[in-house]
Amino acid sequence: MRIEDELGPLRGRRDECAELDRLLAAASSGRSGVLVLRGEAGVGKTALLGFAEQRAAGFAVVRATGVESEFELANAVVQQVCARLLDRADRLPEPQRQALRTALGTQSGGPPDRFLVGLAVLGLVAEAAESAPLLCVVDDAQWVDTDSAQTLAFVARRLAAERVAMLFAVRDEDGSDGGEPRGGTAASGGEAFGGLPTLHLHGLADADAEALLDAVTARPLDHRVRSRIIAEARGNPLALLELPREVDAPEPGSEAQGGRSALAERIERGFARRFERLPGDTRRLALIAAAEPSGDTALVWRAAAGAGIAADAIGPAQEAGLLELGAQVRFRHPLARSAVYRDATAQERRAAHLALAEAVVDEADADDRAWHRAEAAVGLDEEVAAELEASAGRARARGGWSAACSFLTRSMELTPDPALRARRALDAADARMQAGAADAARAMLAMASAGPLGEPDRARAQLLGARLSFASTRGREAPALLLSAAKRYETLDPTVARDTYLDAFTAALFAGRLADGGAALADVATAVAAAGLTDAAAPSGCALLLDGLASLVTGGYAAGVPVLHRALDAVRTDPLSDEEALRWLWPASRAARAVGDDAAWLELTARQVDLARRTGALSMLSIALTERFTVELFVGDLPAALALAAEAEAVTSATGHPLSPHIAFLRAAWGGREADARALLDACRADVSARGEGLWLAGTELTTAVFLNAFGRYEEALAVTVRAAAHPFELGLSTWVYPELIEAASRLDEPDRAADALARLTEIARAADTDWALGVLARCRALLAGSDDPEGAYVESLDRLGRTRIRVALARTRLVYGEWLRRQGRRTDAREQLRAAHEFFREAGMEGFAQRTRRELAATGETARARTPDTVVDLTEQEALIARLAADGRSNPEIGEQLYLSPRTVEWHLGKVFAKLGVTTRKELRTSPVGSRGRGLGVL
Repeated sequence: MRIEDELGPLRGRRDECAELDRLLAAASSGRSGVLVLRGEAGVGKTALLGFAEQRAAGFAVVRATGVESEFELANAVVQQVCARLLDRADRLPEPQRQALRTALGTQSGGPPDRFLVGLAVLGLVAEAAESAPLLCVVDDAQWVDTDSAQTLAFVARRLAAERVAMLFAVRDEDGSDGGEPRGGTAASGGEAFGGLPTLHLHGLADADAEALLDAVTARPLDHRVRSRIIAEARGNPLALLELPREVDAPEPGSEAQGGRSALAERIERGFARRFERLPGDTRRLALIAAAEPSGDTALVWRAAAGAGIAADAIGPAQEAGLLELGAQVRFRHPLARSAVYRDATAQERRAAHLALAEAVVDEADADDRAWHRAEAAVGLDEEVAAELEASAGRARARGGWSAACSFLTRSMELTPDPALRARRALDAADARMQAGAADAARAMLAMASAGPLGEPDRARAQLLGARLSFASTRGREAPALLLSAAKRYETLDPTVARDTYLDAFTAALFAGRLADGGAALADVATAVAAAGLTDAAAPSGCALLLDGLASLVTGGYAAGVPVLHRALDAVRTDPLSDEEALRWLWPASRAARAVGDDAAWLELTARQVDLARRTGALSMLSIALTERFTVELFVGDLPAALALAAEAEAVTSATGHPLSPHIAFLRAAWGGREADARALLDACRADVSARGEGLWLAGTELTTAVFLNAFGRYEEALAVTVRAAAHPFELGLSTWVYPELIEAASRLDEPDRAADALARLTEIARAADTDWALGVLARCRALLAGSDDPEGAYVESLDRLGRTRIRVALARTRLVYGEWLRRQGRRTDAREQLRAAHEFFREAGMEGFAQRTRRELAATGETARARTPDTVVDLTEQEALIARLAADGRSNPEIGEQLYLSPRTVEWHLGKVFAKLGVTTRKELRTSPVGSRGRGLGVL
């Protein structure tokens, strides 16, 4: 009997089937959809997937199955999904095509960007759906290898208009079933699908459970046995199908054991007893099939032949409905597979793996052979350990960090030499950190540190632990750890020491005022100065930057700024590797902002975003987009800022992580939405304080001060700025909080409260000697001029700031100058400045300042037009960004690559944009509100 013939009807699943029908109908009409089916083993997930496949008339169907395995062969399930689609790969953009082929091992190359791989798979899926709707089904998704899970979750989150339905079945149980051939874990794959639309499956109602039991039993059951089965099954359909087979082998008291895992174990024991009744060669064949996770039937048959098992041994297993060896290996249920493997003896398992290793004939499958040899090994075995280490190297080259982790971990376990064993554990810890498995990396690092490591490896272990801390929290503990590691490397490797000092400086900036004692910014700066790592004869831009930052903190702006100017010039012109640039561009951008070098700030932040996009460094891209978002707000280019916010949303949506709270807070405060801003503050303050991320607190203080000054709430603004000014080296933030303090104090007629801030700002501006810094200083001097001549200072501020790109600063000078002119009775002159300021604030979406300017204009006798609903184009942020990119001449594939969307989805969004704007061509977009610098876009 075939396995499918034993599946009972989908009793009690009417609502679930209707949901699947709706998903398929939507995909057929052009609206993609995703659904994750979650539930315990046997609750009916696979049956519902089968129902969807049967109902998908006119669909192309792609099916893949995860296999329980800690090994996590990189991109194994992506290979299954793409197998039927690869004939379309030539239509992909070249970078995506190369990344996919490298990830699948069909060509050599450096580690591919996993988001390029994701875009490639999204592109293949979209291309396939052009000719017919596509249903992609992934069963046992809790066992999908980590790399595949991340890629498929990425694709699922980016679907919109491709005529694609994706279904994932994820088992929800505590722990694995036990007995998997590779010690697998059911956690890693399933977690990747968190946040996707989910349907939780529960047991059947009693009436449906009784009806299903009656339908599958060949003879009437004694009412006591029937009641016991109903009670034990707890509505689980697989249990209702399988437990009646065991009525002659009751387990007294089992109904009282309770718990879902107990039920799964009961079903598994039932499968084990059914296999025990089969002939010996059939059981051996089933064990070989259970030990081969890829489902490669040809490999299973070769291994069976090598072990002397005849082909007809499959017959009894097929007749019993337990196993099929067709196009793929298919067990009756995953619990049947684990039952075969767990019920075997250790010697029988080793024999099965050895047969599989010897049956591998293609060198492309050398990694599979290495793993099977490892599972067949008895005791320590350096030959197999070295083979696994080589496999790890190949996995890293394909970007398969999860597979590399498993190879290295098993290699370490088989290594007889204690020193080599510790070094391989250190390599495994590094790989786990690269894979994003911080807890597993720490555990492996502890094992490495307990071994006989030499001094270079002990220093490396210390550095790895410090970087793990920073990557995990960016909080208070990391600076001290990185500082200690940097000092240790001074005599071992000065280059690594310099890079680690930079990491320590960056970590101290993130921690800010919340850094642990002994590792604040001043402590790092003092250590850098004492280390003397810069080559005086030929200092690099990076070395100069580190020295300049240290000098600024230890000796003040007059000492540090000249070095920083040289450093910024060198960083902008020196050739940097991608790795160096990823490390140094962020602190260089912060330094440029701190010293008022707007040209360097704009250039370096743009480079950082471009580099992070190109290299796929998603954690850095999030940081880079946040910094560039701030740049565009200061410049006053609202559409560009919104484009970056939308891209940040695309990144976080693709990765499944929430949008940076800093961007969300800036948008709310900048747009004058106090309730939203305060809610974000309240929601995030406790979290960032617990992590020790002081930079976020500093940033919100500056933004809050700007917001409060905009609305004329000067007492509150002064309190916030005084608190922020107590931390003068929160790079790039403390510089610009002084003008907010000075404005608030001047409006409260408390110039003495601003004296210290003016002195500090004067030191910074004169050392920086830039138009941005000196222009803001001139405005602040004018605000505090009293009986002196403030107009000369206002005119100087307008002149200097007019030569910069920082248009927000220019508009704010126009506002306060206009306010001063009105108080002097010069209404005509005041209107000129206030009109220009109001026009800018409206365009930049700075509603607080716009309101303040309208009030001043009204006081001069002129009414300014406020933003009204009929002046606003109702575009979503994503639509506004796509429209802007299209107006700039980008093609649909180019837009899709930047926003992690398929070209078809981009086209779908553009259709909605055209309808809302009343245009029909891309050329018309350039003269629309989107193309004319976003005037009228009410989306901040």
